[in-house]
Amino acid sequence: MTLSKGDDFPLHQTAEPVAYSGTDRNFYDRYFFNGYAPDGSGFFALAFGVYPHLDVADAHFSFIRDGIQYCLHASCELGMERMSMRVGPISIEVVEPLQRLKVTIEESHGIAGEFTFTGRAFPIEEPRFIHRIGPRAFMDYTRMTQNGHFEGWIALDGARHEMAAGTMGTRDRSWGVRPIGTRDTQPMPGAPLPGFFWQWTPVNFEQGSMFFHVNNDAHGEAWNTRAAWAPDGASAAGIAEGDGSMRTRLAPGTRWPSGGTLSLALMGAPEQVTFEMLGRFQMKGLGYTHPEWSHGLHHGPLRVAREDFELASLDPLAPENLHVQMITQVLAPEETGIGVFEQLIMGPFSPLGLSGFNDAQRD
Repeated sequence: MTLSKGDDFPLHQTAEPVAYSGTDRNFYDRYFFNGYAPDGSGFFALAFGVYPHLDVADAHFSFIRDGIQYCLHASCELGMERMSMRVGPISIEVVEPLQRLKVTIEESHGIAGEFTFTGRAFPIEEPRFIHRIGPRAFMDYTRMTQNGHFEGWIALDGARHEMAAGTMGTRDRSWGVRPIGTRDTQPMPGAPLPGFFWQWTPVNFEQGSMFFHVNNDAHGEAWNTRAAWAPDGASAAGIAEGDGSMRTRLAPGTRWPSGGTLSLALMGAPEQVTFEMLGRFQMKGLGYTHPEWSHGLHHGPLRVAREDFELASLDPLAPENLHVQMITQVLAPEETGIGVFEQLIMGPFSPLGLSGFNDAQRD
């Protein structure tokens, strides 16, 4: 039997039940949230992924307190039910599609929380991400992104903290094909040293939301990029799209950004903005590149665990620590915004003098 709750809704994309998503074992469906106070403090983030052909779902909630990043990881067997929207203590409710969602983290291992996200404007749709390594499809997915406001609370070891007034952030939804679960160990004949360059900078200004992302190849040529500006309350027709170009500085001895300047050709947005880093969040806290909790791995019927780590003590060049979101103050000629600067650089990237898989920039 493969029928599930989703089959009672007009969601089908093929002639098969919703339990099947084509034939690629790497198909996934994911929710992502991050949030922060107007001064950049109180950063938190959540990821929730469904992997239909691995029959697994996982969820991760992570936040920063006094230099420590606290993480709650959860994984379960899906039972071919993609609409359950729950992994152990973590659940998601779509209150108003494309506008309002609610996340609940029931107390587990001393971590709990509840928050609602309300969008500032209609979500933007980013260009379809299609990337191959030789003949092998590495990525093929679609993503929508939306800035918004948060209300709620987070509790750590019994101490409950209400989110600060004006807490903002970003959520996205992506679906398609990415590397998930146990990696394919068979090498690709003739393929060069694998590399990946990614930057994503969603920013909240007073009157609207600015978005920029870029995937570059090892020589700095973009294979997927777009800038967008969404005024508060904008419909899909009111979102402007354009181009951007980022100049990035790396912190010495790391592959983490220490600053950046973004030049934009984008109606409604500033022509140039500068990013000043306020703090660092490790994406492994949400499973990204995590050696044990990487997305889509099978941990049995249900497994939940807590992980704490001191941000200042991490090795910046360990592969699992390369992927970061930097909390940033964003300076424009006539206003200041707040947002994140996400970056992942794996492998060679000649514009920044990187030649190995995880070496630091040369002097």
